[in-house]
Formats: sequence, structure tokens, C-alpha cells
Amino acid sequence: MKELSILIPVYNEEATVAEVMQTVSNACPEAQIIYIDDGSKDRSLEIIKENAREQDLVLTKPNGGKGSAIRMGLKHAQGKYTVIQDADLEYEPSEILLLLKTAKEKNLKVVFGSRFMQKNPRAYLIFLMGNKVLSLIISILFFKRITDSYTCYKLLDTNLFKSLNLKSNGFEMEAEICAKCLRLKEDILEVPISYNPRTIEEGKKINWKDAVKGVLMMLKIRVGISASTHSSSRET
Repeated sequence: MKELSILIPVYNEEATVAEVMQTVSNACPEAQIIYIDDGSKDRSLEIIKENAREQDLVLTKPNGGKGSAIRMGLKHAQGKYTVIQDADLEYEPSEILLLLKTAKEKNLKVVFGSRFMQKNPRAYLIFLMGNKVLSLIISILFFKRITDSYTCYKLLDTNLFKSLNLKSNGFEMEAEICAKCLRLKEDILEVPISYNPRTIEEGKKINWKDAVKGVLMMLKIRVGISASTHSSSRET
């Protein structure tokens, strides 16, 4: 059994995906790496196929959003732990090992990398404030302080990850993962990570509509409207 699976959802990232692939495979050479192309309209899928290692898994699907890509990739995860890696250059893949080390040393099932526990650059004040508001809302709803609920770097025990019965298709997946872990009273530990935000011109995709969907997802899970979090990892 591999120790780590890395899910890399990709949508129109031809400018960065090759470098991300190289960096991730160098940082975590023993990991199971799963690329999920979410119906890219550029050369992303072609680049992934050209650069994937023999042991990597390359999946493709019609465009449905980041959440749908994560759900597809998670079905194939075989490592003890699974983490998400974006296909841009905002995060530092070598820091995945920090999350993994922390989970193993502290015997935790959930470790998040927080962009706000150390000084990092920021591209837009509105994105910074939006993330802080979302993190404040989820902290209040579930009585647990979370500094970065929308971080990409969420490392979970794979069995737990699959048991969350995730339903999201878009960026509200970040809220769903966090809220369902909190509802299950999992001990989420955050560790500081680096962050190099890109601009909208460089391909940043999240917007205010995604924030609204995220808040609605948090509320649904808090009041129990969402599907059972621990019933099954199988989609219905």
C-alpha cells in the first residue's frame, strides 16, 4: 500500500501543468499521482499525457468543475493518505511532505496547510478578505477555529476522505470537505505553508459566486440537510 496519493485536477492549465508535474514528482517520487483533466479546451490533457510517468494515472472527463474532478480521482486513490494539489504554481509541492509528516507524527487523520499562519504575498485584497470571511463563518458554525478553510492543501486519511460521501462539483468542495470533517469532530490541525497567488489574467478562476455556494454548503452540512457524511464513499 502506498503511503500517499496526490489528486491533481486540471482545467485549461497548459501554461503551468508541465512544471507542476515535474515539481510534484520530484518532491513526492513514491506517491501515487492521479491527474484528472476536467474537459480542458487547451493543450492540458496532451501535456499531461506527454509528461506523465508510467506509474501515474491520467483520467479525463467532460467539464464539470474542480469538485467533480476531485470526486473522480478520489475513487482511484490507494494511498494511506490523500492530498489535493492544484495544477498552477500557487502552492509549493515540497510542502506536501510537511503535511504528511505532521499527520504521521501526531497520528492525525486531517491536516490542512494554511496560507495565513505565516506572511505570504497576496494578489488581491478581495480574495484575502473573502477567504477570511468564509473561514470565520465555518469556525462559528462548527465551534472550531479554522484559519484557511479554502486551502488547496487538505491532506486526509484516505478511508476518511472516501467516507465523506462528497457531492460538490465546483469550488464549494473546499467548504464541503472542511465542514464534514468538523461535523464528524475530526481534529483538524493546520500548519503554515507558502503561497504564491496568481492573478486573474494568469488564470485564477474562483469568484464571488463560488463563495456564496460555499456558505450554502456549510449551512446545509451544519443543519444536516447534506447527505450523510459517513454513510458511503459511492456516488449516487
